[in-house]
Amino acid sequence: MTEHSLPKSPVKLKLVHSSDDVVKAKPKPIPEIVSFDRKELSVLLNVYGRQVANGEWKDYAIDMLKDRAVFSIFKRASEMPVFRIEKDPKLRKKQGMYRVLGHAGQVLKRGHELHQVLRVLDGNIAAVR
Repeated sequence: MTEHSLPKSPVKLKLVHSSDDVVKAKPKPIPEIVSFDRKELSVLLNVYGRQVANGEWKDYAIDMLKDRAVFSIFKRASEMPVFRIEKDPKLRKKQGMYRVLGHAGQVLKRGHELHQVLRVLDGNIAAVR
């Protein structure tokens, strides 16, 4: 057999009629560690960068846990976080997998789209001062 020739194997084709039952695709399993993807990090760091430029925020932390990913925002590095943005994939079919939490743990906004949830931060920055 030469390097350019492929072995001949019989190919079995199955005809499927539109009235046949189609096996539905299984939902994607939740990964072992939840993290923010590149697009989500870009949105988060864009909002964070604007507030750093305004002198509002000083530091951030990213935690990747088994059940959720957390982006914490600090006014000073030695404090508790002023805001926490959480991604919890278990809630994606319910109220949405993104939520913004205040410094006392209160839920400020929940939703399915990250950029929509982050809008709550624009109005709450003056209240934190």
